[in-house]
Order: sequence, then C-alpha cells, then structure tokens
Amino acid sequence: MTKDQVIEYLKEKDIDKIKFAFADIDGVLRGKIIHKQKFIDGLQDGYGFCDVVFGWDSSDVCYDNTTITGWHTGYPDRPCRIDLDTFRTVPWEDDIPFFLADFSKAGGSDLHTCPRSLLKKIVAQSQEMGYHAEFAQEFEWFNFCETAKTLQEKSFTKIETMTPGMFGYSVLRTSQQSGYYYDLFNLLQKFDVTLEGLHTETGPGVYEAAILHDEVLRAADKAVLFKTAVKEIANRHGIMASFMAKWIDTLPGCSGHIHQSLWTKDKSKNLFYNAGDAHDMSETMKHYLAGQLYCLPHVLAMYAPTVNSYKRLVEGAWAPTTITWGFDNRTAALRVLHPSEKYTRLETRIPGSDTNPYLAIAAALASGLYGIKNKLPLDIAPTIGSGYQDTKNGKLRPNLYEAATDMQQSAIAKELFGEGFVEHFTQTRLWEWKQFAKHVTDWELKRYFEII
Repeated sequence: MTKDQVIEYLKEKDIDKIKFAFADIDGVLRGKIIHKQKFIDGLQDGYGFCDVVFGWDSSDVCYDNTTITGWHTGYPDRPCRIDLDTFRTVPWEDDIPFFLADFSKAGGSDLHTCPRSLLKKIVAQSQEMGYHAEFAQEFEWFNFCETAKTLQEKSFTKIETMTPGMFGYSVLRTSQQSGYYYDLFNLLQKFDVTLEGLHTETGPGVYEAAILHDEVLRAADKAVLFKTAVKEIANRHGIMASFMAKWIDTLPGCSGHIHQSLWTKDKSKNLFYNAGDAHDMSETMKHYLAGQLYCLPHVLAMYAPTVNSYKRLVEGAWAPTTITWGFDNRTAALRVLHPSEKYTRLETRIPGSDTNPYLAIAAALASGLYGIKNKLPLDIAPTIGSGYQDTKNGKLRPNLYEAATDMQQSAIAKELFGEGFVEHFTQTRLWEWKQFAKHVTDWELKRYFEII
C-alpha cells in the first residue's frame, strides 16, 4: 500500500493506533503501539527508537564487548523506518494494523547491525545480477502445557509437553488439539503468513509448518512473524510454543530448513533447472551450491546462532554434522530437490528453529551468489548414504565459540556482509558463549557435587 492508501485506510476504519516491530540481532521482535498521528508524522523521516535494542542480549543484559552503542554513547535513539509493503492486520488482536520496520535510511546509509537491512543489501545484489530469489523457511517447534509463570515456579524442570508419545504425521494428535491446530493455519493465513503445510513431527507435542514460498525478503518477513505469531496464538489456548533448537537431549531437535531457488526477474523461468542435465541441475545451481559449501564454515554462526544450536547438530538426530550435499538426502547439510522444473530447489538443512530468519536467509543467499560470481565448480561429489560418515570435506564446528571465532577472523564473511556487521554479530555470539561458560549447570551439580 502507498502512504496515501494507508492513511485513507486508517481514516475509513476509524483506527487510532498501529503496531510495529523489528527484529533484533537474535531475531526477537521488538516494537510498540503508537498513535496514528505519530505513525503518519514519521512515515517520511522515521521514528526514534532506543538503540539499546542492538546493545543487549535476548535477556536484556547489556553487552560489554560491542561498540555500536553502550554506556559510552548514552544509548541514544536511532531512526527506524516502517516498510509500508509489510502492512497486515493482526486477526487475534482485533485486526490492529501491523507493520515491520528496520533501521535503514532513504539514502542507503543503513545501520550495519540491523538484520533486515543486511538482508535487503544482499537482495539488492541478487537483483543487480538479474535474479528473482524465491525462498521459504520451515519450522519445527515443541508445544507445552506451561506458562511463563509455571516455568519459573518449576525452575524449568518437569516441563509438560502438550501431548505424550512421538506420533509424527499423526492425524489423531492434531484432532485432540483441533482448536489450536486450526487456529494456527487459519489465523496465520489471515495474517498473510500462509502455510503450505502443518503437521505433527516425531516427538511429544511437536508441530512442523512449512511457510508458502515467496520473494526472499517477504519470505524472511513471514518467517520472523511466524515465530512470534505462533507463540501468541498458542498462549490464547493455554499453550507455550518453544523454538529452542534442542530442549532435551533425549529427543530430536527442531529445524528451520531454508528452501531456495533463483528465477528470471519476470519469474517465468527457474534458473536452477536444466532438463539436459542428468539431475536437472543448471550451471547456475551448481555454482550456487558450490558457493554454499565453500562459505559454510565462514557463516555457520548465522545458521546456528545460540549455544543450544549445536546440541541439535549431532549424529542420528535428523540434523547435519558434515559439509556435504546430496540428492534428496536428509543426512546432508545441503539437499537438492528436483521433482519438476517448478520445484527444483536447494534446501539448506543446517539452520534450527532458533535462527534469526533474516540472518540465516542472508547467509544462504550471499553464499550462493558468491559461488555464482566466482564461478566456483561443484567439485565435491554428492553424498550417497549417510552424511554423518562422509567427512572428506570436513565437519561442522561443534560449538558456538569456534563457529563465531572462525567467522570473526574470516575474510570471506567480511566480504559477504561487511566488517561492521561481522564484528558486531560475532561479538554478540562470543558474549553468548561467555554467559554460558560461567554458568554452573544441573549436569555439573549431579556429576560433581557429592562424589568429587
């Protein structure tokens, strides 16, 4: 919608407030409700927002190792801009108008720590190369019969899942929570986050949803909105939804796989498809795939951004551990799918459901474009059988500290995303590791308290 159309909509519907939000470095939506006049007044030059949102972690503890903001700057306001193209209404909140924002500027001087602004920069590069990038992210998550209060009272122990048993693809299990199940599908569609599919996964109380594919920036917007929307809808049913990558060691983790393809600008031709190839793969797709394989060690922290992410990336748990690719192989890091021209695509399987979609998608697209720009050959053979045993091209780093350190020192990462972003992002990941490393865990207490 244009500025005039939005203003006319507010007038016709007699709406006096709007809601907007943006994603911080962890992908957490931060925002507020503002009066319609403040909204209208800020459409040209933006809205001031305290830049502490890029100076603290997901628990609102201020970083002591970043320079973008801090006590040394006084945590000033920075201008954020609402993207009118993201307009939608929130059907479970009386259809209040909602917009996404980012910290970009009309002149292109974007805040280098802003995830959405970073993705917009990568998308612009893709468009300059003549591509329309089509993406979709899918998510698995656990549902619990808990609230924020009960979890605190129980010290996050004896957590009760929404349903017992494994029951992947169960029709029975979804019928037992049909109100929640159908609210997810129907309300998300009204929220312009249309699902391609929704079902149970293997594990107690686990759902999986595939979001319908879209232009890459819109796809990332929908992925970011999906996670918060699911939490809000779940809460209305007395359910807590968690997108932790691995909440317990005895069950599989939760993925956030990214599907992607490149098309002509008019969207008439899938540039990943070549009927003359034995596996229908074009040279463009091969270069793109080679780029992702080559860049993977340099950007792993963007796919696996939390300490917990690496608990999911273990053998035999439906998540990759090696730098591999294969045809329809769910043990490889990158999975090539070519059922038809329309649906030929690449699935990047490293990301968990705990990813910041803007950053994970930016990593995937930038890495693929790097392969195309540099005409990287696909000289790694596809994995046949178990990707866990195919270590000839290396294994993924086993923890956030090593992944973040690799990225911090990587010339490739700095070429892809700029030194400013790489320095800030990796420092936030190293901060995350530092918080974890100084914490005494239940495992340590049980193992050492009495016997050592």
